Amino acid sequence: MYYLGIDLGGTNIVAGVVDGDGKIVVKASCKTNAPRTPEEICDDMAAVALKALESAGLQKSDIKYLGIGAPGAVNSETGIIEYTNNFNFHNWEIKKMMEERTGVKVYVENDANAAAYGEYCVGAAKDANDAVMITLGTGVGGGIIIDGMIYSGSNYAGAEVGHMVIQHGGRLCTCGRRGCWEAYSSATGLINMTKEACSIQQAPQYLMYQMIEGDLSRIDGKTPFEAAKKGCPLAQSVITMYLDYLACGLTNIINIFQPEILCVGGGISHEGDYILVPVIEKIEKERYTRHNTRQTKICLAELGNDAGLIGAAFLGK
Repeated sequence: MYYLGIDLGGTNIVAGVVDGDGKIVVKASCKTNAPRTPEEICDDMAAVALKALESAGLQKSDIKYLGIGAPGAVNSETGIIEYTNNFNFHNWEIKKMMEERTGVKVYVENDANAAAYGEYCVGAAKDANDAVMITLGTGVGGGIIIDGMIYSGSNYAGAEVGHMVIQHGGRLCTCGRRGCWEAYSSATGLINMTKEACSIQQAPQYLMYQMIEGDLSRIDGKTPFEAAKKGCPLAQSVITMYLDYLACGLTNIINIFQPEILCVGGGISHEGDYILVPVIEKIEKERYTRHNTRQTKICLAELGNDAGLIGAAFLGK
C-alpha cells in the first residue's frame, strides 16, 4: 500500500509517495511563491502531488487519500484552515479545493501536528501511547499525541507550546506577547542573544566576534555553536543561557503532559548530544517527577525535515 502526502511550507510545497513502512519512495516539489491566492496555491499543490504519483509509477486509484500538513489553525474535521499567518488566509477551504483538483479524499492537519504524528508512526516516538514533539526552527513548534491521537484543542489551535511564557515581561515575541518560550529557544531567539553578546564593548577580543568579522548580519543559528566548540568563552556563555531557556520549556512540557517520549527536532536539534546531554542534566534536576520510577524519555527526532510529509501521508490511517 502506498500513501500520498503534502508538506505545505512558506517557502516550498513538497509532495511525496510513502510506503507502508514510512519510507519515501519519491518526492516532487515547487516553490510556494507566497503571497498568492488560495486557488493558485492549491493548483500547484495538486500538480506537485500528481507529479509525485506519476514519478512513482502510480495512478490515483492506487491511493485511498491525500494527506496535507499545513501551517495555522487547521480544523481537521471540516478541512478548513481557519487562520494561517504564513499566508494571511482566513477560512481557507483547502480540503474542498484539493478534492476538486485531485479527485481523491483529502485529510488536512496542522504541519507541526503532522510532524509529531510522523515521528509517532515510524520515528522516535514509535510505539509510544503519549508523546510530544518539539521543533526548534525559526519558531518553536509543538505536536502532542495523547492515547495515539493528535491533540488539537477545542479550537484546533492547540499545542502552540512556543507561546507559553517562561520569562514574565520578557522579550517581545512575534505573537505580540512578552516572554514567550519561542523568543528564547527558537533559532531566531538564539541569533538575537548572539547579536547582543557580540554588541558588548569587550566583544572584539573574542573568537566569535572575529569569526563574523564584526558583521552582526553574518550571525546565524550555527555561529555560537561553532565558536563554543572552538573554546570561545563568549559563545559558551550564549549557549549556556540558551540551553537554560530550552531546558526550562522542556521541563514545563514534561510536568504538564508526562509523555512517554519527548522528542526534539528542527534545525537546532542537528547539534545532537551537544545540546541534548546538558539539557537532560538540567531537566533531571528540575522536573517534578524526578523521584518517580517512570520517567519521560527525552530524545532527538529521527525523521528530520521529512517528518511532516510522512505524518501527512499517514493522516488517513
